[in-house]
Parts: sequence; structure tokens; C-alpha cells
Amino acid sequence: MVVVSNRGPLSFSLSDDGALQTRRGGGGLVSALGPALAGTGAMWIAAALSEADRKAAAAGVVEAEGFRLRSLVVDPDAYQAYYHVISSGALWFVHHRLYDTARRPRIDRHWRQAWDRYREVNVAFARAVAEEATDGALVLVQDYHLSLVGGELAAKRPDLTTVHFHHTPFGGPDDLRILPEDVAVELLEGLAASAACGFQAPRWAAAFEASCSELLGRTCPTFVSPAAVELADIAGVAASPACADALVALERRIGDRRLIVRVDRIELSKNLLRGFHAFEELLRIRPEWRERVVFAACVYPSREGLPEYLAYRQETEGLIQRINQTWGTPGWTPILYDATDDFPRSVAALRRYDALLVNPVRDGLNLVAKEGPSVNERDGVVLLSRESGAWAELSGAAVGLNPFDVGATAEAMHAALTMGDDERRAHAAAVRALAGARTPTDWLADQLRAGDTDTSA
Repeated sequence: MVVVSNRGPLSFSLSDDGALQTRRGGGGLVSALGPALAGTGAMWIAAALSEADRKAAAAGVVEAEGFRLRSLVVDPDAYQAYYHVISSGALWFVHHRLYDTARRPRIDRHWRQAWDRYREVNVAFARAVAEEATDGALVLVQDYHLSLVGGELAAKRPDLTTVHFHHTPFGGPDDLRILPEDVAVELLEGLAASAACGFQAPRWAAAFEASCSELLGRTCPTFVSPAAVELADIAGVAASPACADALVALERRIGDRRLIVRVDRIELSKNLLRGFHAFEELLRIRPEWRERVVFAACVYPSREGLPEYLAYRQETEGLIQRINQTWGTPGWTPILYDATDDFPRSVAALRRYDALLVNPVRDGLNLVAKEGPSVNERDGVVLLSRESGAWAELSGAAVGLNPFDVGATAEAMHAALTMGDDERRAHAAAVRALAGARTPTDWLADQLRAGDTDTSA
């Protein structure tokens, strides 16, 4: 088996004497797939992103933390176009419906050149897989960065079985019309060349099928398999000294006040601004919560190579500052904002929340909605956007949000903070059971099953 992704399961650094140091990498994919794959002997192929990664690539296949990783060296200019212009700057925006269509995208000569580089990098990944894969191997391709790999492998190595798993939402026919028609067709043909395409929620699979039917006149088999949290891993973080210290520091700042928490990247689709506007609305219309509730924003920057994301971070920080200046008192800071990527600190906040806000405008899944209930110690209430993929699993227990409705979100915050103890216990138990119903092994098994042509025929 070969796994292919943009980011790999190992993180490399160089010591003071230039020696290569290795540790397990971060990110949602590694958190969800890593525990099931570690120790299986599967080959993982990912891009070499740093100087240390390139040194690891020169060393060949690196074995560490239970993984076998081949780091693929990509021309920096090609990678810039593949990742920033097309993957993050175009496909992410299409699948999440983030475009300000009055201004963007601008499909011009430079964009077309970037699409050529996107194809070039996908071909490089496919070539690496073709070199490493044994006869008849199963190839698990992960996410939208590598949408063309399946088509390339079908041409280069027809003996291989490719399964593509799409971690983000998928755009329907109207969304894909934003792209040039030939690009949309090439994208869909690359995906449809796989034995099957997997998605986090039924609506994303349906959108893919509709796009293929309309633009290709055909589709390919699909399956739905939500990613899962490795409960032992996050429980280990929750029990760590670093998390304990972070919780003590958080308790010192909030005292006996109620706590609303969000854990997110500062990312357009995560809907941070409306979440803070809803919190301000709560303070405005429910004055009894002034000085009695704190909003802990455990968020960190993302994609700062794109101007939209830099602007979004500045707008987010400006809004937090204004709310704190407007409503804060000498002994109370309404919003505690920390933009460092500190996972033990985030888990400490998840342990302590009374209400967890997960309100993306559109999300493939959202693992925080599952991680939070698994470690929370206060029977906290999960407020979850119906536009997240996780809603398909947690809708029987989580409190549903229209992520665009600031007023209704403020009222949902109030309801969560005033919910009676018995109802809170029942709510927390139900969400926790649904969030922990699946494991990373289940998720991997679904991908393996999709690639079993004997049983899927």
C-alpha cells in the first residue's frame, strides 16, 4: 500500500550540528490516518517542504515513528504555483464557496501557467508512486492538492488500484463553473479515474457525482467515510504536564466565569468574524453575561502567503481588540486571544469549555467538533454549524447553527450557558458517544474496502 499526500506524517528539523532530527508531524490528516497506518509497513509519499525535508529526501526512504516516508523534492517555483495559486488560491475557494466573485478569480495567462505547474507537480507525485509501488498495489491519494494523480496513474500503472479521498467539501456544478471548462473537466477526469472517491459527508459525495454527471456525462463509484479522532492520542495530550500547566493558566485568567471556546485556524471558511460578532451580540442583548463569561479563542494563522488571509487575520484581530475595548472592564477581558499554534493549550481549553463554538461557513468535516467532547470535563455544549461535514454525524446531539445568522448564534450561546445540569449531562454524553463511535482504523478500513475491486465489483 502507498499513501500519497501533500504533507507527510513526519516533521524534520536540523540540529545545531546539521544532523537530521525526526518527529511525528501535525495536521488533521496525520491525526486521523496516522494512528491506523503506523507500523503497517505502508509507504507514504509527501512533498519535501523545508531544507530539512530536502535533506531527508536525499537520504532516501526514512523510517521513524512507525512510518516509511519518501519525501519528494519539487521545484520551488512549481510548488508555489501548485500549492498557493491553484490548491489554496483556487480549488479551496471553489470547494468552500469563498470567492468574492465580483473581484476574483481572475483567470489570466499567469493563472493558466499556474495550472500547468499544478499538473506538473501531480505528475511528479504519480511518477514517484509508480517507482515505489509493487505490482497490484493499492494507492490511497489524499485530498484536493493531488486531484490529477489518479488519472496519471491509470495511464502509467494500470495494475495499481487508486482510491482518492477528498477531505474538503466538494463544489457542485455551479461552483465548478467558476473554473475554465477544460480545467474543470481535467480535474474531474483525474478524480474519476480512481477506483472510488471518498468524502467526509453524503452531501459532498452527491456534489461530486452531480459535477461529474453534468460535466463528464459519467461518474465513478463514491463512498462516505468521516474521519475519526484517535481517542488515546488526544487523551494522552490532555493528561500531559504541558496541558495541565496550560489549564492552570487558563483557570487563573477566567476564575469562576463561564467559558466559550473555539479552536481553529484563522481561515476564511472557519467563520471567526461572525462568531465574535455573535459573542458581542450576546453581551449587548443579555447584559447579565457581562463580566460573567469569557470567550477563549485558540486560533492560529493560516495561508499567510495569500493576501485574503492576511487581510482576514488583520480584520479578526481588529474586531477582537474593539470588542475588548468596548466591553472589557479592569478585571475582565471578554475575549482571550492567542494566535500561537499550541496544541496542549488548545486541548486545555477543550477540557474547560462550557460551550464549544464550531461555526464554519462550509467545512469538509471539522475534527474539533469530535475532539472537544472527547476531552471536555464540564458537560460542555457543542454549538455546530449545519454547513460542516461533522453535522451529518453529530446532528442527533449537537446544537445546530446557521453559520450566517449572528443573532441566532448569540441566542444559542445563551441557551448553552443557561442549560440545566441534567440536560447538559445528557447532551454531553450523546455528543461524546457519536463523536467517538468511529476510529481511525474504521476510516482506513473504508478506504481499503473501496479499493477492493473483488468486493466492490
